[in-house]
Amino acid sequence: MPQFPLPAQTHREYLMPVPPAFDPLRFAYWVPNVSGGLVTSTIEQRTDWGYEYNRELAVLAERNGFDYALTQVRYMASYGAEYQHESTSFSLALLLATERLKVIAAVHPGLWHPGVLAKLGATADQLSGGRFAVNVVSGWFKGEFTALGEPWLEHDERYRRAEEFITALRGIWTEDRARLAGDFYRIRDFSLKPKPVTSPLRPHPEIFQGGNSTAARAMAGRVSDWYFSNGKDFAGVTEQLNDVHASAAAAGRPAPRFGLNGFLIARDTEVEAREVLREIVAKADTEAVHGFSDAVRQAGRSTADGKGMWQDSSFEDLVQYNDGFRTGLIGTPEQIAERIVAYKRLGVDLFLLGFLHYLEEVEYFGKRVLPLVRELEAQEPDARPRPPAAVVA
Repeated sequence: MPQFPLPAQTHREYLMPVPPAFDPLRFAYWVPNVSGGLVTSTIEQRTDWGYEYNRELAVLAERNGFDYALTQVRYMASYGAEYQHESTSFSLALLLATERLKVIAAVHPGLWHPGVLAKLGATADQLSGGRFAVNVVSGWFKGEFTALGEPWLEHDERYRRAEEFITALRGIWTEDRARLAGDFYRIRDFSLKPKPVTSPLRPHPEIFQGGNSTAARAMAGRVSDWYFSNGKDFAGVTEQLNDVHASAAAAGRPAPRFGLNGFLIARDTEVEAREVLREIVAKADTEAVHGFSDAVRQAGRSTADGKGMWQDSSFEDLVQYNDGFRTGLIGTPEQIAERIVAYKRLGVDLFLLGFLHYLEEVEYFGKRVLPLVRELEAQEPDARPRPPAAVVA
């Protein structure tokens, strides 16, 4: 059973000697457009993968302080996810149901062509007034590719393809006649009209990218606007931030902003919150968790240095399939707010959150946790507001 120490006991030794970010933290939530909820457990999860539920959730989330929503991408039944809605079409539906929420569609290079996605993204961005974003997922599920008759590349090759995909996507969105002579994509004088909505701080829709491996960190520094990490403790976040910043510096570009995954269990007492965590793990769907573990470790073992996603994840970690328990957002609103701001001091810009009972817990977060986060941010040394960082063109 994983144990998560309280923030005051842990964060000081891992603080990097860099000034904190003074602009407010952003918050995103995992869209439950895939059946089975956000934990692979038989515990009750009052959530639903259908559109009516998700439309209500999106409106509730933007009213409770969420800036982004991330639609998941699964193409076939697997590991507790029997049903799934396609991410880009679902994202557009949520964009049209909301007013301010930015929706991030997860996509796989190898199953998408960057020019086709660029066209879809430009339309979605125009229809939503500039709120479409994309998360480029290099892929871990070999079975989806082979079932569709598509080649499965080894780990570092998947990241080379993803990097070329982002380069092509950004070029099509920003250039009059995009060109790319790559190993995976050839773009020849491709002209996209209309372009996405632009502004001085947003020359194109934001491009997110995940992955924990050395290849993922290096790629993020070279081409991405945002880097998503699986759940990590303070030491893990510090290590990844250092690597991504070093890659960006070597490439001569601003470092991408940093998003951290976390499964949030906020209750009125710490005892209640930890009992929920205990029950989630005790009721884990053992077969599904082991199946997922085998699949993701196969994907990560092919990394050159053994630092792939999930390589050091325990059974308990994988019950929340993006290591969300590791971030330790479990306890009272006060404890969670303190821990969130401690991560901000390290350089985290955004939290990507999952919940057990979405409607109830998103509202609880907005009313009980987020105000405490904002109070703590305002108390930080030299907590002057600063304009948001521009997306890299």
